[in-house]
Amino acid sequence: MLRWLYDRTMALAGHRHANWALGAVSFIESSVFPIPPDVILIPMVLAQRHRALLIATICTVGSVLGGLLGYAIGLYLFDAIGEPILAFYGYGEKFASFQSRYNEWGVWIVLIAGLTPFPYKVITIASGVAGLSLPVFLIASIVARGLRFAIVAALLWRFGEPIRNFIERYLGLLFALFMVLLVGGFALIKYVW
Repeated sequence: MLRWLYDRTMALAGHRHANWALGAVSFIESSVFPIPPDVILIPMVLAQRHRALLIATICTVGSVLGGLLGYAIGLYLFDAIGEPILAFYGYGEKFASFQSRYNEWGVWIVLIAGLTPFPYKVITIASGVAGLSLPVFLIASIVARGLRFAIVAALLWRFGEPIRNFIERYLGLLFALFMVLLVGGFALIKYVW
């Protein structure tokens, strides 16, 4: 099953609408979708290494635009839903402390989270909730997401065939590792954040 899914994804990576699909997945991943765009980015670059920079750029633009949606969700829906719930449970002061710390360190939080496999949607929504300066959020997002996707695309461009062979050889193990990191990221958010 996993091999079929991998082969299908590789075939779709060369499809004429693959760029739109990558942009859409990058967009929704930054605000609500749990799967990172790497699941499409990697096969696309492996299938079309000569387009690695374009593919990374599409991923970056979609991710930053989706980050703006996440920011808006945090900014506008928190007032309507989140704040009354915090006030009801008496956490208003604790949130004020969180918001102050987030605004102090927000640029670094966005940069670090944008470069790592940490679920970026959490950061985009938290940035809106905390009211992080929008220009600061945008610049940090462009730098972090652009660098992250450019590094992945550049490595795949440079070492394409060996990486592809490695992925195909250890597909099951890599999938298991990906799932552990994904679940671990959400557990980290729940129990540490």
